[in-house]
Amino acid sequence: MAESDQAPLPELERRLINRYQGGFPLCERPFEQIAKPLHSDSDSLLQALHTLLEQGWLSRFGPLFNAERLGGGLSLAALAVPEPDYAQVAEKLTKMPEVAHNYRREHELNMWFVLATASPEGIDAACHQIEQTTGLEVFNFPKQREFYLGLWLELDERGGCQTRPIPSPQPQGMALDELDHAIVSATQAGLPLLAEPYRAIAEQLDCTSAELLQRLARMLETGVIRRIGLVPNHYKLGLRANGMSVWNSVDEQREQVGQAIGALDFVAHADRRAGLTICSPWSTAKAASRCKPRWRKWPRASPAKARATRCCSAARS
Repeated sequence: MAESDQAPLPELERRLINRYQGGFPLCERPFEQIAKPLHSDSDSLLQALHTLLEQGWLSRFGPLFNAERLGGGLSLAALAVPEPDYAQVAEKLTKMPEVAHNYRREHELNMWFVLATASPEGIDAACHQIEQTTGLEVFNFPKQREFYLGLWLELDERGGCQTRPIPSPQPQGMALDELDHAIVSATQAGLPLLAEPYRAIAEQLDCTSAELLQRLARMLETGVIRRIGLVPNHYKLGLRANGMSVWNSVDEQREQVGQAIGALDFVAHADRRAGLTICSPWSTAKAASRCKPRWRKWPRASPAKARATRCCSAARS
């Protein structure tokens, strides 16, 4: 169990985080609906949420979108950066809007980062830009199969924090029209802290609350939205060990290995990336695969493992 170096959160804030990292209601007055099970009232919940965001306990509050289901590109990539150049290269990547996360890891490939672009074609363009900017080869590992994605934090009254798995359905996507895209743009930074947040967004988009709620529900059902709720700041809450492990498993075992890793209660996500498999404790498990012919395979008998030593850039939602 991880422990934060901060004072324990008040009971209401703790219960709010524990219960609503997903499943936040789609209705006209959602805070009134969740007030009773939390033994509180709408105004107190809004104030608690404002405090959690202001003090950095939460990264954001609102829908968590699946970039790939929105037609965007998403990939895991890595660099082998000479130590004297590390800080300079990290700074260059941090300034790129396509770089969502960037970590130093203990491995020959010592800088791993997530790329997110408006279209799948944008991934190759971003990799090329990084190579041109840094003079280093980018090893790009596009996802082939998602085994699991989901991890909630459970806070106790002493300030301790542990992880617990959540169901990770993989429904079919949907075609988005102009209003759907407008809804994504209006909500991807978060929901407004108002008693009627959806009404405020509907007025902004010149549509009815009923239509907005219907479309958000459809996005949720089809996987365009992964969940709606509070997104905790893992570091602030005491989880700082974000490690990652990689296996080069044989083809006939990859499905079995990926499913087994994804079922572990400390694993945040597990996917196949053409030829390798990655697992990480608070954890991240990802099955990695080969996407460039010049990428050399590691020996099957000794899987490559990497542990994050520090975050080089802040996550972008």
